[in-house]
Amino acid sequence: MTPFYSIAKAVTRLISHLFYKIKYEGIENIPTDRGFILCSNHVTMFDPILVAVRVKPQCFFMAKEELFKNKFVSLIIRGLGAFPVSRGKGDTEAVDKAVNYVKEGKVVAIFPEGTRSKDGHLQKLKSGAVVIAAQTGGGLQPCVIKMGEKKGLRRPVVIRYGQFITHEQLGLTGKVPSQIRAANKLLTSSLQTMLDDIQI
Repeated sequence: MTPFYSIAKAVTRLISHLFYKIKYEGIENIPTDRGFILCSNHVTMFDPILVAVRVKPQCFFMAKEELFKNKFVSLIIRGLGAFPVSRGKGDTEAVDKAVNYVKEGKVVAIFPEGTRSKDGHLQKLKSGAVVIAAQTGGGLQPCVIKMGEKKGLRRPVVIRYGQFITHEQLGLTGKVPSQIRAANKLLTSSLQTMLDDIQI
């Protein structure tokens, strides 16, 4: 973890508590001894901060390429470990970078819906996270963010980390289409179950 990331993590954690009344659940489920893919639903622009601040290793976020067009913003988010991906274009360079990070024992964070949900409901997941798992032998750490109605100055939010899904549980022996679809269905079910279970 770089010094810049450590400082930014502490500052953003403090700032996030000014806007949200945050409750974290399932932190004990997060591995600390291996590389993996952190997969979360996506509801606000603050989601990368919300899901990363309680993860001990540095998170390397796969982020849409549009965010890197502004040189200042690009400098900041690259310093925080983000790297661009061209959505809907089969960006093999971004996937290769993510694969290398996981193989090196790092955490790659992905919002598999591909874009923010306007109503908070889980959208159809893209298969990128599962493809990376297939190429690395890594597992998936499911995470969900659920927002409540704003009360006073802060909005209640629950961030829950579910049971880690191992590579063996994903049933991946390679980039076999049927296996990719089944593993993506398993991830979808995990995220949806957690969202349905959270009461705010």
